[in-house]
Amino acid sequence: MNKKIAYQGVQGAYSEQACKNAYPEYETIACDTFHEAMWMVESGDADIAMIPLENSTAGRVEEIYRLIPKMALHVIAEHFEPIVHCLLALPDVKVEDLKSVASHPQALAQCHNNILSLGLKSEAKLDTAGAAKELSLSKDRTSAAVASKLAADIYGLQILKENFEDKHGNTTRFFILSREKSVPTYESYKRYITSLVFQVKDIPAALYKVLGGFASNGINLLKIESYMGSHMVSGSQFHIDIDGHIDSEIMTIALKEVSFFAEDVRILGVYESHREHSLEYTI
Repeated sequence: MNKKIAYQGVQGAYSEQACKNAYPEYETIACDTFHEAMWMVESGDADIAMIPLENSTAGRVEEIYRLIPKMALHVIAEHFEPIVHCLLALPDVKVEDLKSVASHPQALAQCHNNILSLGLKSEAKLDTAGAAKELSLSKDRTSAAVASKLAADIYGLQILKENFEDKHGNTTRFFILSREKSVPTYESYKRYITSLVFQVKDIPAALYKVLGGFASNGINLLKIESYMGSHMVSGSQFHIDIDGHIDSEIMTIALKEVSFFAEDVRILGVYESHREHSLEYTI
């Protein structure tokens, strides 16, 4: 029986492209929402989920940070997916035949200058793959869509221009989520990331002291995000990604210090860094 990976979006979405690149042997399952994709894993209908966390152009995915503290899943890996926008049209259509182009507003914004250079009218849609699907059904030979190469394959569209984005290097970082906790054996020559969430105690300089535990032990923090929970709490809540493995000596010491000034500390996952194998990623 094939293993299954869930993602949010319609067939041909960039999230599905990431699934196929990272887990080519898995069957992909399209879901309407992030919550549904995560629930598919929790309920056992999918083995893992590919969930976007942030994009180098558009920034963080707000909804995911609201869902993370509530989820019962574990982060087992991260994946960086380069986003390559393609200008798609019906078969045998030429660029000079086009009058309009449709896609998600972010994709349209990322291709703004190229769209202007072709004199096309932009039409915002809910998602990139959905715009490609709609184009394939409409049979409108004056319209185009901005979407993935996968979407072109699925919906029988031709790629008029690949790398249609104004600036190359746009990348999305994904979490791979699983029901099962999986912590890789610590090997000193490899680079790991530990992701955790916690609530600081309601005392002066609590966050400063939490972060100081990492600084004094020479540990690099890759990111920190603050958020409000589902109800009012006495202390602020945070998500941090740490450059290190929980079984390393310095991390063990640092996490002990964290426990003095934070509560409800939950390790989301420990996994190998995909940064070592991906394009340069910056927010």
